[in-house]
Amino acid sequence: MSTPIRVILADDHALVRSTLAEWLRSSTDIQVVAQASDADQAVNECIRLAPQVVVLDIDMPGLSCFDAARTIRSRLPDTKIIFLSAFLHDRYIDEALRCGASAFLTKGEPPQKIADAIRTTAAGGIFFSPEVQSRMVIDAGGVRLAEGPTTRAQTLTQRELEVLRYIARGMSKKEIANVMHLSVKTVDNHSTSLMAKLDIHDRVELARFAIREGLAEP
Repeated sequence: MSTPIRVILADDHALVRSTLAEWLRSSTDIQVVAQASDADQAVNECIRLAPQVVVLDIDMPGLSCFDAARTIRSRLPDTKIIFLSAFLHDRYIDEALRCGASAFLTKGEPPQKIADAIRTTAAGGIFFSPEVQSRMVIDAGGVRLAEGPTTRAQTLTQRELEVLRYIARGMSKKEIANVMHLSVKTVDNHSTSLMAKLDIHDRVELARFAIREGLAEP
């Protein structure tokens, strides 16, 4: 008998997380080795257990799931990343791909699809919900978001985008620094840069911009 695929589930909604875990336990080829309620915990559990696949909810408190994915990929390059999201913003899809995600599914998918995604990514493949795949281009050059009009948000670096997302959550620079494991001065530099690029110099307006661009939960 082949060894089951070792999986970690991360979702801040306990009912969603436990229900999915219970369903996956009925699959003899998938083993849920740990659950996490936020991205920080997901990173710690991945480093501790080195799963083959981690399933990350995109909207969790604390550390951004995209920062978590980058940390996991840097520490455990063989661990595959699957993102789950209730929101289909192009920016989420684009950032997921930039993080090296192997799959992106909507939360409307049945558990069987998530199980299929786990099996496919563990075997080295990719898996996307139809609504996600319709916004992407898959060719010899790899997988990427279909090109659209350039927006101001596309001029931001990944770090600036993360800082903007945390600002939209109402977090202070000190709180952002703690979550991102950066100095307050570095966060301040990122904030200054993104404000200059966006020509927005008010935190409330920054939050509104982030919501309009799909960078924060409305």
